[in-house]
Amino acid sequence: MYLTPQHILLAGATGLTGEHLLDRLLNEPTVSRVLAPSRRPLAEHPHLENPVGDPSVFIPQLSGRVDLAFCCLGTTIKKAGSEQAFRAVDLDLVVAFGKRAREMGARHLIVISAIGADRRSSVLYNRVKGEMEYALRAQNWPQLTICRPSLLLGDRLEPRITEQLAGPLSKLIPGKYRGIEACQLARAMWRLALEEQDGMRIVESDELRKLGK
Repeated sequence: MYLTPQHILLAGATGLTGEHLLDRLLNEPTVSRVLAPSRRPLAEHPHLENPVGDPSVFIPQLSGRVDLAFCCLGTTIKKAGSEQAFRAVDLDLVVAFGKRAREMGARHLIVISAIGADRRSSVLYNRVKGEMEYALRAQNWPQLTICRPSLLLGDRLEPRITEQLAGPLSKLIPGKYRGIEACQLARAMWRLALEEQDGMRIVESDELRKLGK
């Protein structure tokens, strides 16, 4: 069975994957409204509603009914500036977004996590992603899809040196550890949104690449 979502809530639309996903959503004939809060303005579109400002402030104030929610929020410790600031985005903000999306009527949340997410991990990045997944599960979503991509590939507005160096090598790694293009991930997320399958589903990077072809 398939859904035809009409009203969609999207967080992280200015990010590498979020930009690709927003473009796809705005060009889907079944989508009549995309509510996409962001820190900086997005290009205008007749189907786009774009509150601009600090997401941590206005996400709890978002209004209207939505059918489906996508969360592409994420940063790095280096960009955030501290462990606390990193957790504020990749954990607290994601969880707050999920809570508000559920309150607005969304039955399905598709969220970007990361390969190796584990709340018991000794690696901070993986541990925070694992804590985020655990917190979203506790929100009792009718349908929760957790995407765990490997290294994301694509042209960022603010290039990340580590990704630039590791990107070419990651394409040679077999299985779920091989890098994935952000446009592939966006296509996979949309395909996953069309699947009606109650409960939680974790989708690893190798499956995401197949879905995003």
